[in-house]
Amino acid sequence: MNPNSKRASLLLAAALAASAMAGCSGEDGGTTDGPISYSWLVYDRPEGKVRSDWEIFKEIEAKTGVKPEFQVVSQEGLAEKKQIMIATNTVTDFIQVTNQEGRENGPEKVFLNLADYLDEAPNLKAFYDKYPEAKAVATGADGGIYTVPVLEGDAEGKGFNFIWYARKDLMVKHGLQAPGTLDEFYALLKSLKEKEPDSYPLITSAITGDTGLYTVFGRMFTGIEGYFNIDPESGDYAFAPYRDGYKEMIRFLNKLYAEKLLDPEYAILTPAQWEERLLRGKSSVTYFWKADRETLIDKGKQAGTAAFELGAMPMFAADGVKPYQFSRPVVGAVGRAVSAKVKDKERAVKFLDYLAGEEGSDYLSLGIEGKTYELADGAPVYNKDFGPSPFTTLRKDWGVWYDMITLNNAKSRAAWEQGLSDEAKAINESYASFIVPAPKQLVKTQEELELEKSKLTNLTKHIDQKLTEFITGKTPMTDEAFAQFTDQLQKLGADELLGMYQTAYDRTYGGG
Repeated sequence: MNPNSKRASLLLAAALAASAMAGCSGEDGGTTDGPISYSWLVYDRPEGKVRSDWEIFKEIEAKTGVKPEFQVVSQEGLAEKKQIMIATNTVTDFIQVTNQEGRENGPEKVFLNLADYLDEAPNLKAFYDKYPEAKAVATGADGGIYTVPVLEGDAEGKGFNFIWYARKDLMVKHGLQAPGTLDEFYALLKSLKEKEPDSYPLITSAITGDTGLYTVFGRMFTGIEGYFNIDPESGDYAFAPYRDGYKEMIRFLNKLYAEKLLDPEYAILTPAQWEERLLRGKSSVTYFWKADRETLIDKGKQAGTAAFELGAMPMFAADGVKPYQFSRPVVGAVGRAVSAKVKDKERAVKFLDYLAGEEGSDYLSLGIEGKTYELADGAPVYNKDFGPSPFTTLRKDWGVWYDMITLNNAKSRAAWEQGLSDEAKAINESYASFIVPAPKQLVKTQEELELEKSKLTNLTKHIDQKLTEFITGKTPMTDEAFAQFTDQLQKLGADELLGMYQTAYDRTYGGG
């Protein structure tokens, strides 16, 4: 075949393919176009590997004509793979990125500007109208919209993730009561140490992060979650080490450490070591994800303690501080993006629109009615055969509630909580009064991002190091030592960062 004939054949084939793909919108944003495939970056979760034959995607393909081609990487290699793809503008057709990555790289033609297609994407348009925060965090400096943020929590701000755990069997055995105040908490730890002298009652899975020792006790003594965060009482940003009570927090934890009420290796424990010590009775009080309670109980029994039980303790705080926990954020930090180079852009957006609509999100978040979930009084509840922690079965066998695939974790969590045991539901109810709405995400300028990059890591490392020195007694906790500590934090940029966070928050949300 001569080159001209070959070129003509290719043009004819392309025209026929384009004709085959042309179609009209189906119900709920689906399409009746001809078959098409899109690449989609994912990673294998521990619960089960990504599969090409999950039934939900057979259903979705039947409704839309679209078949995802999952490009699978390891969880360990995901971040590097994604960074390389973004840097070289070779992202897969569909990809989960942070909303910040979307905002920064969308205007550089790495991701498709969804705003150009909203007239043909009614579900996406309704989504951004319903969740202004989602639109704010998805919008780049050029005004384009580059991600569909994943929903994490209910709009009422009631869902939450963490509880105080205590060994319920030991509490009953020794006639101990759950504490309601900080003094009662200390007394409980003292009693547990007396009754179980070979144990260190308090243990945490980390020193920072949602369940970290410094995070949890910092909030307890200052009312601030983490180092920089919104004060739920005033609505303004604050820096915990500057607050009244921070010095007292350090002294309290130093007392627990000195009296062997806190695991002496708390600062260097791995998550596996934390779990082993909790399950084998080396510790008995912790703060952790509530979803893991029944799994931990089963593991504890298997570890050799037939009576092993974990109960929930109420939240408590220092005098003058209101105990609270932030709800799950409604809008998550990550979102689905589409490559700017995707073939048939309108078709890709229509497919994303379908997945964001009710029918599509039901497949991704719930599965198939009658197989993975049922309706109870009009509300979805997962198949009881999947047990109290249905995540493994749903992810492994169905591809449901799978990270980098689902768009609505809130819907999944609601179905899971509908099927909780009476005891677990009672725990949720007991915590309801402690839950306050999570802060909205910040949308930072490039200059603000550079400031954060240049200051925050060094600052937080210094805080972590000094707190550990104070608590373990390596550096005596005196008023002078604490003053030197806060002076150094100021020199490392604490004031600049605090001002930046407040400015970014006010600019994005008008101070509220």
